[in-house]
Amino acid sequence: MSVTLRDKFYGCICGAHIGSAMGAIVEGWPYQKVVETYGVLDRLVPYGHYMDGTTKASGSTEDGVDRQKLMITAIMEKGGRVNAEDVRKVWQRDFNHEAPGNISEPFEGELMKIARTRVPARDLGRFCDYAGLNSFARACHPLGLINAGDVKGAIQDVLEVGQLYQTTNSRGLKWACVTAASIAAAAKPGATVDSVLRAIFDNLDERAHVEGREDGWYGDYAGINLVDEIKGALEYTKDCRDFKDMREAFDPYYSGYGMPYNISYANEVVTKGICVFKMTNANLKDAIIAASNLGRDTDCIAAVAGGIAGALDGTRHLPSEWIAQVDEATAVLRYTNNRRTMREHADGLYYAFKNRLQKMREQADRMGIA
Repeated sequence: MSVTLRDKFYGCICGAHIGSAMGAIVEGWPYQKVVETYGVLDRLVPYGHYMDGTTKASGSTEDGVDRQKLMITAIMEKGGRVNAEDVRKVWQRDFNHEAPGNISEPFEGELMKIARTRVPARDLGRFCDYAGLNSFARACHPLGLINAGDVKGAIQDVLEVGQLYQTTNSRGLKWACVTAASIAAAAKPGATVDSVLRAIFDNLDERAHVEGREDGWYGDYAGINLVDEIKGALEYTKDCRDFKDMREAFDPYYSGYGMPYNISYANEVVTKGICVFKMTNANLKDAIIAASNLGRDTDCIAAVAGGIAGALDGTRHLPSEWIAQVDEATAVLRYTNNRRTMREHADGLYYAFKNRLQKMREQADRMGIA
């Protein structure tokens, strides 16, 4: 069954938003606690782990989705690709000042204050103390979609727009390139799980000579090369039958503690997201559930795995009640930057993409090379 490009856009946005909402309740938990509390978490549950102390309705999203919403607005208004200054303008106008600490991270409020000065947008990320986090890697889906089919364009836009949040060429941004490149590749007609993985390997391989194990897993050196780490993890988890096997396989390798945001480094979150995408064969429902049950940064892993799976396979496996629940929760979420439905976000990006293509055709016609 073929999937339309419009449904790929919708699947990507639903995957990111619903994955964020389902994983939010168990964010930061070891997987053993998830098992003790829910057995298998396969539904949307209220959560309340931010400073305001309130319980947010089932289906409520969190910080990464609101980061994403600002990018979507900028893309919709420009009708095509955006740069850091385009997104900064939307920050200045639409940022919900009650959000930091209540739905978004406190450092985002600090960046917003600097964004109101004359500091160039590309320099804002230098003032964030967390260059290796998944802040952008779990939120950059719109940049993959506006570059649907154009993997290199998606990478370029991540390295440009991502400087709002993290330092130029930081590890966090390089891992964000994996997310956006995967989505751009998944949106291609006829894309497969294997073609998405090839797009990562062909475009993001930073060769670094490391004397490691024959299976490609480099242990203490795992973060040196993106492709080596992903290939190693895919090899290490290739025999995992389900998320229960996978979380046990990952547990010895990703277990950081004793530092700020110890569960949220981009290499861990994106690598797990890619492995879930592969294991579930891009079934969006299965990917969201699997990621939400892995433990640690569950909402971010689910956003990455769900976003990529949705960009490949659309919404055909997604329960309609999950979509309705997230849209209903968004309509009453006090701290969000906007209350558009997932369909409105996805279609806004889709029509911006069509507008971009039309402008490219018109330019080709003017230059006589159509």
